[in-house]
Amino acid sequence: MYNYFILLAAGSGKRFNSNIPKQYTFYKQKNLLLHSIDKAIKSRLFKRVILVINKRHKKYTKNLKKKEIRIIYGGFERFDSTFNALNYIKKKSPKNIFIHDASRPNFSLKLLNRINKQMNKNNAVIPALKPNDSVKFINKKNNFNLDRNKILLTQTPQAFKFKILYKLFKKRSKFITDDASLFIDNNFKVKFIEGEKNNLKITNKLDIKKNIQRTNYGIGFDIHRLENNRKLYLGGIKIPYHLGLKGHSDGDVIIHALIDSILGACKLKDIGTLFSNKKKKYKNIRSSKMLIKVLNLINQKGFYINNIDINVITERPKISKYRNKIIDSISKLCNINKNQINIKGKTSEKLGLIGKEKAIACEVIASVIKYA
Repeated sequence: MYNYFILLAAGSGKRFNSNIPKQYTFYKQKNLLLHSIDKAIKSRLFKRVILVINKRHKKYTKNLKKKEIRIIYGGFERFDSTFNALNYIKKKSPKNIFIHDASRPNFSLKLLNRINKQMNKNNAVIPALKPNDSVKFINKKNNFNLDRNKILLTQTPQAFKFKILYKLFKKRSKFITDDASLFIDNNFKVKFIEGEKNNLKITNKLDIKKNIQRTNYGIGFDIHRLENNRKLYLGGIKIPYHLGLKGHSDGDVIIHALIDSILGACKLKDIGTLFSNKKKKYKNIRSSKMLIKVLNLINQKGFYINNIDINVITERPKISKYRNKIIDSISKLCNINKNQINIKGKTSEKLGLIGKEKAIACEVIASVIKYA
C-alpha cells in the first residue's frame, strides 16, 4: 500500500480569534485535527499520515503518539507546507497522495473510499459541490452573472498521483489556494466527484456553533443490594470493600445510572432494552464495557456528552475518598474533560436499606449536545 495522507495543520487561523490555534480547538469531544487523523487511520487506506504543523504549535502535539503518524514542520504558505510533505515522503516512493485541510473535520469514511476507488483510473480526484446561490463576478469595470451550474466549490481531501503532482510543484510559478489548481493550470484532466454538504471548512468560532443543533438532558437512576462474595465496582473502578453489589452484570450503579441518563437524553430507551438481564452474554459483564457500546451508539447519531452530574447515595463506603478516582475513570471512559463531571456523596440518614448499609443507589443527570 503506497497511499499517504497529508494533513495540513500549519496555519495560524487568525480569523478564528482564539488563544488556542483553531486546529487544536476542542470539537466533538477531541481536538479538531484528530477527527481527520482518526478517520484516515480507521480507513486503512494509508501507509502513513503526515501531519504538517507550525513549529510554534509543537507543544499541542506532545500527547499525539500514534505509530501511523509522522509530524513535520510546515512553511509560510499552504504551498510551502504541502511541498515540505511531498519532499519528506519522496524517498518512500508513494503512489497516491491525499491532501486534506485540518479545518475540515466532518468528511466521511465513505468519501475517502469513493476517492480512493476513482484513483484507480484517474490522476487527480477532487470532491466538489455546486453552489445553491446565484454567483456574480465583479471587477473594476463590469459585473457579470455566472452560470452556477458551471461553478464548482472544491473540497478536501484531494487525491493525486504523486509523481505528477511533485513535478508540478517543482515548477510552480504562482500562488495557489488548493492543489487541484496546479493540475488545471497545466491542462491535466481532473476527475470531480460529488462532495459532502457536511464537509464544511471551519473558519471562525461561529462555524463550530453552527454545527451544534441542540442540548438535551436525561435522568438515570439505579439501586442494588450489597451482598457477600461480590466485588464492589463504582464508576468503573474496583472499590476495596467487604461487600459487593448484586446484579446480572457487575452491579455498578454509577455506570448504570449514567447509561440511562445518556440514553434518556438521546431518546434511545433504557439500559434494559440494550442489555437484557435475560441474555447470558451479559452475565457478570463489566458495566464499563456497556458504557463504551452506548457511547459508540450515540456518537454515530451525532450526540456527544456535555456534562454529567452524579449523586451516589450510600452510608458506606464514603464516596469522598474515591471521588477523584471515579471522575478520572469516567473521564477516560467517556473521553471528556474531568471538569465536565461532578460527583456528590449523599446518605439516606440511616433510613431504609441504604441507611442499614444493605444497598447503594445512584442518580445521574447528563446533558448531551447534538451535532449536525
